[in-house]
Amino acid sequence: MQTIECSILYRPAADSLRFLPEGPYSLADGRISWVGIQHGASSQRGSINILDPVSGTNQTFELPGRPGFAFPTTESGVFVAGVERELGRYDVRTGQWTSFVTGVDGNVENTIINDGICFDGNLIFGCKDLEFQTKKAGLYLWRAADQNLIQLRNDQICSNGKAVISDDQAGQWLIDIDSPSKQITRARLDVASGTLGEPQVIVDLTSEHVFPDGMVLTPDQRSLIVALYDPGDPEAGQARQYSLASGELEAVWTCPGSPRVTCPQLVQIGNAVQLVLTTAVEHMPVEQQLQHSAAGSLFVGATSFASIGDQPLFG
Repeated sequence: MQTIECSILYRPAADSLRFLPEGPYSLADGRISWVGIQHGASSQRGSINILDPVSGTNQTFELPGRPGFAFPTTESGVFVAGVERELGRYDVRTGQWTSFVTGVDGNVENTIINDGICFDGNLIFGCKDLEFQTKKAGLYLWRAADQNLIQLRNDQICSNGKAVISDDQAGQWLIDIDSPSKQITRARLDVASGTLGEPQVIVDLTSEHVFPDGMVLTPDQRSLIVALYDPGDPEAGQARQYSLASGELEAVWTCPGSPRVTCPQLVQIGNAVQLVLTTAVEHMPVEQQLQHSAAGSLFVGATSFASIGDQPLFG
């Protein structure tokens, strides 16, 4: 097993942007988008950010709420995003937000949209209970074929990392994380019928104190890379690579001085494919922030991958 120590790629100057960075994604021009999920413990706002990994320049675009995810679309400068209980498009050139789905998770109270994925023109995303206690948050498919929103599950607490893989024999599988369960599961996904099968556990972290958060597949789709949110005080946070077939641990990336690792993504920087990891300051009192001086930074670590894998545009 390989262990790779990461270094800081970008440290936001503003406290608000260090609070809860997530969702890094490769853009066609070599820049990286990421989301500020929430700009502080009591904030009702978040942002889309665009980082140039070479110059270190970051642009911030404030959204009309707290985003769970944002992906670039086929229209330059426009992102699709899940914000509060809406799906919409945000144009970074004009600052215009245009919703196309409202009232998400409207049958329960105190939930908002969290992590998601884009695949084949579709979206799958989950919600989170803002009190992180009750199994009431929904998991949804927005189906491009008929532009219909379909609830796949209604029993999650804090829905996080997701991936979809295809299997010639079994169709498609959804790899899914509900962080408080401390498990990574897979279930058969039928987009045409809008149904999800019973989950099977791939990785079980219930014996550990860490929580699985964001996740991506390796380019060959044989393994997953998961960010681990550690509420404790380790010297370094972690992201881990696990085999989808066996659940075996294959590699570890560490983030010195930042225990709460939130999301991974493979990016091309220069001639190398590297792993970008977002980390957070969330739930850290001042004394803990002083102990973990790199918390809230975006980290980068080496990989042996030849490509960044599938990071499609929406639309």
